Formats: sequence, C-alpha cells, structure tokens
Amino acid sequence: MEPNRLTATEAARAIAAGRLSAADLMEACLARAAGREPAVRAFVHLDPAQARRNAAAARPGPLHGIPFGVKDVLDTADMPSQYGSPIWAGWRPRGDAAAVAAARAAGGVIMGKTVTTEFATRHPGATSNPRNAAHTPGGSSSGSAAAVADFMLPLAFGTQTAGSIVRPAAFCGVVGFKPTYGTLHRAGMKVMSESLDTIGVMARSVADCALAMAAMSGRHYGDPEAKPERAPRLGVTLGPDPSKAAPETVALMQRAAEAARKAGAEVVEFALPPVLMRAAELHPVVMNMETLQALGWELASARAQLSPVLREKMDWARSLPLSQFREARLAQTAAIDAFAGLTEGLDALLTPSAPGEAPEGLGWTGDPAFNLLWTALWGPNVTVPAGSGPRGLPLGVQLVGRIGEDATVLAVARWMQAAIG
Repeated sequence: MEPNRLTATEAARAIAAGRLSAADLMEACLARAAGREPAVRAFVHLDPAQARRNAAAARPGPLHGIPFGVKDVLDTADMPSQYGSPIWAGWRPRGDAAAVAAARAAGGVIMGKTVTTEFATRHPGATSNPRNAAHTPGGSSSGSAAAVADFMLPLAFGTQTAGSIVRPAAFCGVVGFKPTYGTLHRAGMKVMSESLDTIGVMARSVADCALAMAAMSGRHYGDPEAKPERAPRLGVTLGPDPSKAAPETVALMQRAAEAARKAGAEVVEFALPPVLMRAAELHPVVMNMETLQALGWELASARAQLSPVLREKMDWARSLPLSQFREARLAQTAAIDAFAGLTEGLDALLTPSAPGEAPEGLGWTGDPAFNLLWTALWGPNVTVPAGSGPRGLPLGVQLVGRIGEDATVLAVARWMQAAIG
C-alpha cells in the first residue's frame, strides 16, 4: 500500500517498527497533494520544503512522523495564520496554538494549513469535495476533511461551533471527532464563540482519533478496536428538526438502527424534551452574539473586508437585546445539566451526521441542524462513514455522548461502524 493511504495508526506502527520513515511518509503525502491540489484545493499554505524539514525534525512520541493538517484558525509559528479572511492575509504569529504545540510535542509533523471558511463561520473557501468536485466538502473545517479523505495526510485538526467537524467529515466520508468541550486548550485559536468552539480531529479511522487525542491531551481514550464486553444501549433520534432529514438519511437511520439490533444492541427511541429543544432553538443566539464580541476589532477597523453574509449575521446579533443572550446561555446550561439524567442507561445516542449528501455547489457548506444541539451540550460527538446516497456521495451516522465519556463514544462509534458493515 502507498504510505499516504495508511491510517495514522498503521503508519505509526510502521514507523515504530522501522518499516517506514517519517521522510518517506511525508514524500508520499506531498506527492499525493501535488497531484490532487489543483482540483481539491484543501490547503491554504503548503510549502513542501518546509514540510520536509518538519518531518526531519519530528520528535519521538506516539505520533512520531505522522503528517498533520492544521485548520487555519489555529496559529502556527512557522506558517501564516489567516483565519480564512483577507483582513489577516499574510499574518505570521510568533508561536503555535496550544493544540498545535501538543501535536508537535507528541511527534506529529505539521504538513500545512488547511482551508477554513471565514473565521470558521459561513463564507466558504475554495475547497471542493474530493468525491465530486461539483459538491461542497462541508465546513467550516473544509480543507481538513478534504485532505484526509483524499489521502493527502492521515490526520487534521478541525474546530466545531455548530457542525464544523462532524458535517464535513460526513460529507467527505471520513471520521470526525469533536471531543468534550475544552479537552484541547484553545490558546492560539481565533475563537469566535466562547461557549461553543471546540478543537477536534479528523482521520480515516476511529482508532486514529483515539490515538491523536490521547497523544495530545494525555487522557485515556481506550482502544476502539477492542471487542466490547457487551453490545451498547443506544437511543435513536433524528434530532431537533427531523423535517430537514433527506429521504436517504431517514432510510440510513432505519438501516443503522436495525443493524445495531441485529448485532445485539438495545435500541430505543429517544424523544427530545423541551429543555433540549430550547437549547437547540437558541444556539444561533449564543453563537452569533459571542462572534459579535470576538470580531469587535474587525467590525470596527475592517468591516468592508468581512463577507456580506457575516456582516448580515453580525448586524442581526447586534440588534438583539443582551437579555436574549442571557436567556440563550441559561438555556444551554439547563440542557447540559439535564442531558446526563435524560440519557441515563444509554451508552450513546445514534443520530444523523448531516441532512443528507453534500450539497451541490461550493457557495454553501451545508446545514448544521443535525449537529448544533450536540455541540451546545459540550459532550463528545463522532461521525463514521455509513454508505452513500443516491448521487454516490458519502453518508455518515453520528454518535453523541455525555461530557467526559469520550472513550465510550469512540468505542460505540467503531462498534456501530462494524455493525453497519
């Protein structure tokens, strides 16, 4: 197998055993990127000479020699950090973001910066879906999802405020993991929503996500490939707005639930109570009012360089009374407090990763309706590939867990992936 097609776990084992070098792995990834970047456009910064130097200088550790893509809302000391905005064109930070520093400390090799939507919000970058260039890769972690899916690198950072890890991972047919809120420190990230923004990872296997997160955080993520002692107990839901599920998604959820039952799982319907529905309804208030605060300097000094859609959302947020922001944050807190009790006895919720296949066109990265509530609850969410839709584009199923139960959710996601087949 070509080295760039190895998962991070496979590549790490090969490097540790002396069957593969960090330099050879990087060369394979660079060769793939050189051939595919004109069509996919996953990177906003990729300097092959610099990537080779980083590979040569890789530190010992669990990620030794593994190429990593960095979403361009995370600072890198040796590469520009432009946040998807012309306002920050050419900006060179002095230091790495905490998450990037953690990846390097574990032996990871920063290969390049991947495309983000504007400030990880709405206005898309140039990246296309590697499965079909006429379709969006999703956002806001567009370049990370596309680069991993197209075998340009095995691991990449994403960030999620509504659905920016899970949705593009599902659209591109890879695994996307949003860990418990705050697991990876956000120092050096261009934070938009203080109460929602979470750093996570994208990979081609669940085990890779566990490997990367454990290496960077020092926490225990278990072995998702290990055979569980029992089949999981799952709650199945179409989320707060079932009307947005495409027919292929409704059919997928039915197939997934039936496959889980056949594999021994207990599967029950999970009805969303008002406390969760209210948090979902007010998620945009939290997100946009906090983004308004975060972009105070840009709005005051360079408003004309913000996209029209972002200006419109910021003007909407500015029109809201502060009392509505307080109400929205209280609704989020109430939902977080209630979720553990509401899901007692369940190992995870099974829910769609996205409304359906990736939409056609590059002007819109898709609807986060099937992600935003789970992000607001601060617990772990993971999407795994689960077949394809009528246009042959990937579909995914999402597993949602309680705060701190990341290892359980990853294990259930891997079990679910095997059950679907």
